[in-house]
Amino acid sequence: MTNASLGEALRLLGIGQAAAQAYLTLLELAPAPRSEIAAAAGLDGPGLATAYAELVDAGLAGAADRDEDVVTPVAPAAALEVLARHRAAELEKSRIAVAGAFDSFRRRQLTAHEDPVVEIVTGDAIGPRMRQAWAGARHQIRQFESPPYFPVASATDDALATLARGVTQRVVYSRESLERPGHLEQVIEPCVNAGEQARVLPSVPVKLLIIDDAYALVSLSIREADVHNRMLVVQPCGLLSALIALFEQSWQLALPFHGGTALPGGLPPADRRLLWLLAGGASDDVIARELGISRRTLFRRVQVMMARLGAANRFQLALQVQRNGWL
Repeated sequence: MTNASLGEALRLLGIGQAAAQAYLTLLELAPAPRSEIAAAAGLDGPGLATAYAELVDAGLAGAADRDEDVVTPVAPAAALEVLARHRAAELEKSRIAVAGAFDSFRRRQLTAHEDPVVEIVTGDAIGPRMRQAWAGARHQIRQFESPPYFPVASATDDALATLARGVTQRVVYSRESLERPGHLEQVIEPCVNAGEQARVLPSVPVKLLIIDDAYALVSLSIREADVHNRMLVVQPCGLLSALIALFEQSWQLALPFHGGTALPGGLPPADRRLLWLLAGGASDDVIARELGISRRTLFRRVQVMMARLGAANRFQLALQVQRNGWL
């Protein structure tokens, strides 16, 4: 591993730049006096003292034998475990902070007419505003997609037209989207085949459409979407930043819904759809309904694919499907 790679690894574990440089120097020269380490690392006395103290606190360095002036790295196994847990705790705090920011916003129920960064769009004005958003995207669209759906008849055509213009489109679908009759075949598959990047979560927290980094369209909640039939337009502000962070975190957690658009050799389109539904967590009843087959036929087709890939169960089937690039 290069020094740059190791330095980046230390940074991801929460080690500061000066401490990381000191650690790299320790690995090359230790055991060595502090003055020698400071000179080689390009640190002055106080700078080395601070960096060395950080390494000691992290469990990565210590004194050699009884000579407090001579320092050396120490076995990192236990320290790395603690650092990794600490980093995971920090990421969890960040996730809670982002979710909390949006929950706080929902509780306050901001009045859009009094706040220029948030506008409420209702009723018949929702459809044209959404079409305007799709048409105006220049670089990237990020979306949480889940029922209930606003009655915009041209929504799929708008998405396909946006993809045709070369705009990157990333969508996190809820499992309920896959289970909605006809939605997979009529809406999701055409967009995926046109180049959309799709992933699946059991559920998504809000109905969300982020246009570039310019603004977002969001309903107050999934449940409220069909009750109030209203949508927020969020301009650049702290809330927009929180929504972007929420999407990116959800994207990392979601399961990939597809790979390339080309069909793998010998795999019929119906089997590709079956695999998509399996990966999305749809139930056997939903899969059978979407494919227009009986549960018995579904089980037989799954067994055939398992035998073809040498899989003893569905978990092994999922692994083999990923290895063969079928999803």
